[in-house]
Amino acid sequence: MALEWEQVIVDSADPVALGRWWAAALGWVVVGDSPEEYEIRPRRDRLPGLLFVPVPEAKTVKNRLHLDFRPDDRDAEVARLLSLGARRADVGQGEQPWVVLADPEGNEFCVLGARRPD
Repeated sequence: MALEWEQVIVDSADPVALGRWWAAALGWVVVGDSPEEYEIRPRRDRLPGLLFVPVPEAKTVKNRLHLDFRPDDRDAEVARLLSLGARRADVGQGEQPWVVLADPEGNEFCVLGARRPD
């Protein structure tokens, strides 16, 4: 039996606004723009994607699952994401070589340092 990773579902107060934010942050394309299911992917034909769905309740605690991103330049990427509307987040990580940010609805994600050459 084989499994293919289709998408990550993101509960949101405003799926369209949050989906648009993530599309801009990642440089991904919109493949479904319904207010009930707003989906973005790296390319129209490439998985996995992120699917934003509405929920009535607000986020209240630290995510149990979060995304990690590894850019070429961590500090430049953090600055870019902050300029798009992300904010720094403290989830008890202490002093680490990565930066924890939160999207406009408070979902935490990490921006890692550049990969070391092999």
